[in-house]
Amino acid sequence: MRHQSEMDALVSSISDGLLVVDNDWRFTHVNAAAERMWRIKASDFVGRTIFDALKVDKENPFHPNYVESKRTGEPVAFSAYSKNFDAWLEVRGYPNPDGYTIFFRDVSEERRAHRALIESERKLAAAHRINQRIFETTLDLILVADSKGNIIQVSPSVWTLLGYRPEEWIGRNARDFLYPDDLERTRNEMRMARRGHVMRNFETRYVHKDGRVVPLAWTGIWSDADRQHFFIGRDMSERNAAEERLRRAQRLEAVGQLTGGIAHDFNNLLTVVIGNLDLLQERLAADPKAADHAARALKAATRGAALTRQLLAFARRQPLDAKVIDLNERVTATLELLYRTLGEEIEVATALAPDLWPAMADPGQLEAAIVNLAINARDAMPDGGRLIIETANKRIDENYVARNLEAAPGEYVMLAVSDTGTGMPPEVAARVFEPFFTTKPAGKGTGLGLSMVYGFVRQSHGHVQIYSEMGHGTSVRLYLPRARSAAEAAIVLQPEGMPRARDGERILAVEDNAEVRRVVVSQLAELGYRVIEAANGEAAIEILGRGEGIDLVFTDVVMPGGMTGFDLARTARTMRPDLKVLLTSGFPKTATDEARRPGEFSHLLIKPYRRAELAAKIRAVLDE
Repeated sequence: MRHQSEMDALVSSISDGLLVVDNDWRFTHVNAAAERMWRIKASDFVGRTIFDALKVDKENPFHPNYVESKRTGEPVAFSAYSKNFDAWLEVRGYPNPDGYTIFFRDVSEERRAHRALIESERKLAAAHRINQRIFETTLDLILVADSKGNIIQVSPSVWTLLGYRPEEWIGRNARDFLYPDDLERTRNEMRMARRGHVMRNFETRYVHKDGRVVPLAWTGIWSDADRQHFFIGRDMSERNAAEERLRRAQRLEAVGQLTGGIAHDFNNLLTVVIGNLDLLQERLAADPKAADHAARALKAATRGAALTRQLLAFARRQPLDAKVIDLNERVTATLELLYRTLGEEIEVATALAPDLWPAMADPGQLEAAIVNLAINARDAMPDGGRLIIETANKRIDENYVARNLEAAPGEYVMLAVSDTGTGMPPEVAARVFEPFFTTKPAGKGTGLGLSMVYGFVRQSHGHVQIYSEMGHGTSVRLYLPRARSAAEAAIVLQPEGMPRARDGERILAVEDNAEVRRVVVSQLAELGYRVIEAANGEAAIEILGRGEGIDLVFTDVVMPGGMTGFDLARTARTMRPDLKVLLTSGFPKTATDEARRPGEFSHLLIKPYRRAELAAKIRAVLDE
């Protein structure tokens, strides 16, 4: 009896639920743990069969396991969901001659926790994959560094933004790539991030592999847990350039207002001076010496009046007699004057569009503008060279306006005057339209020629753009408004009508100007092409050498580093004779003819171009 009491006490202390049934499946024992877990009383179960007490039928998953165990005499262990108790049970059963002993545990919470863990791990893995895709595809620069600025990880975009492969950065210190003047400020930002544990926003400049300075706007935070800085940097070149264009436009506008006011008042003074000198000349006829003095003064005053007319032209306050004109006819009529003015050392070539729209402009001012541009081009070619005059129909869209704030969307007739001269650095090209700004020696020019051209075109509701490369030449483009008659209808290429990519076609876009390259890549991607980009010819050759599947190379003609677009195209063709090539340039077609060998690379797209023009030209070259 004492032995039975000890056994009962032991069974009652077991934390697992315990059920004992006889060979007729009647409950003979239910322990305290089973009562607690199932919220039952043992007295309600003992003496009843499992079919009666638990409403178990022969289809219940528990029953077949017990029957098989009883037949073989082997223990059984399994997990199953119990509808009776709305719980997942982990069960162990032991057969014996008198019946069956069953131990069970409620593992519902464990299963829920396990599933929650699996789901959490799945979400973390998905988040990691997303983060990895963002890391690998972002245009921004993602940088992870330790407290001393040693680079632990960098996103692949470092190649696009700064010309380096990620492995060239990892393990090195950020100071190796920072613009020297920004080093101390960057260190201070990192120190403040570690001390304040707050997100920092700041700008620093980094040096591109080709030597260019690239401004980057950073968002950074310090992680104590990882002992690492996390930075995201955005290239601010385009924004800074846009701000500079806006400042330049505002500066020209302010100078124009000031200049116009001064010129207007000065004209009034000159009117008085010239009128009085005319009167004096009549009265001084008897005194030749005094008359000569008056004539010289009158000549100087007349020159002053011409100068004020130039200033008024820049300020857009000169009277214009705008008419509907044929730009090709005006260019042709001016050629004879240009031949005499430019001399034999300068070759003059034209590329006049046969289907040119009529333009709205003052004929006299237009011819003066052509002569002014031609004389500037001649002065940029002291040893002789080539002057190219080109006309074309152009449509300016919102994308172009976003980069050229003075322009307005619409249809224009373009006149381009280009030379093969010395070219200008960017800081000079940015100021050429300012009055009295000149790079010519003293006495060789007033610095008002291009100012007059600028004022005339702007007053005509047009747009002026200058494109220049040191050592290659300059192209000045005048966009004059298209003249319309009531019968004319605009022909506009709608986006949905643009030719698009087929079968995953891939284009290698090669452009040294990061701002232009970004726009080109976006335009091509919108057209459905897969785009690989390169900043110069050497980088493009390396990409081709890796065996990348490229259908077409779209490359700028004039690029730094010694390899032109023609050089790149020729090298690419030796590597892959079937490769399609489309060239682009800021110079007109005739300006690039000299660098092209007969019969090669006949496709050229002139900058600036609309997306519709790009789409049509790319499709034409691919389908050729």
